[in-house]
Amino acid sequence: MSASPSSSVQAARTALAARLRELMLDAGIDGKELSARCRWHPAKTSRILSCKSAPSENDLRAWCTACDADAKAPDLIASLRAVDLMYREWRQTHRAGMRQVQQESLTLHQRTAACRAYVSNVVPGFLQTVAYATALMRSITEFQGTPDDVADAVAARTERGRLLHDGRHRFVILIEETVLRYRIGDAETMAGQLGHLLAVMPLPAVSLGIIPFTAQRTVWPLEAFYLFDNEQACVETLTAEVTVTQPGELADYHRAFAELAKLAVHGAAARTLITTAIDTLG
Repeated sequence: MSASPSSSVQAARTALAARLRELMLDAGIDGKELSARCRWHPAKTSRILSCKSAPSENDLRAWCTACDADAKAPDLIASLRAVDLMYREWRQTHRAGMRQVQQESLTLHQRTAACRAYVSNVVPGFLQTVAYATALMRSITEFQGTPDDVADAVAARTERGRLLHDGRHRFVILIEETVLRYRIGDAETMAGQLGHLLAVMPLPAVSLGIIPFTAQRTVWPLEAFYLFDNEQACVETLTAEVTVTQPGELADYHRAFAELAKLAVHGAAARTLITTAIDTLG
């Protein structure tokens, strides 16, 4: 399996750099001449071509002008923006608060027929209660130092829960048993959240599997990831969300999910793990 969830991002950056190099070749100029025409240091051109530095939109406009290819600028800028969307730093996306990101996630879920989610840290957003989501998102806001719009963000996040009931979506969820024991909020909040998991398990749209502590691991615990149909995967790290679209890498995530599913228990065995976790809250 792929070593890093960011290889799709790197591949897109490499492709953009290759297009910039082609513009130079078509114009019959080298990096030194391009740098002179753009009025910047040659080292900047070298860093952009080697993907050590990302160009700005103004850099792309200047590059195209230097290569007598102004018509190419809009397409290159669109490619740059697509790369930026593939790797989104949380502090940047939350700079005005968390509500907008939650609304974007709702839109993505609405257009997805089958969502597969693997989590090793917290309950998936579409299964979170208001109290659990509030406790979690408040801690994230405090950690990131971003604006506090937790109430609005929670409302947008829990709106996803409606999709469990409309008959047009399928949710296949794998949860590490640790998620049942990590205390997000107080004991009452956790009891309510675990009780909600029991309540949604019988829904036709939901398949909920729990990977027990005692499972013989054939796949190690991974960072949380979500698979949206066969189109993309979203991988959540501490600092960023990475969107994976490269076919080979996407296949790795689907393969990992299938292998993790073999470790999970369902039905009565899963309910027992959840009720046992509730009993430990005291």
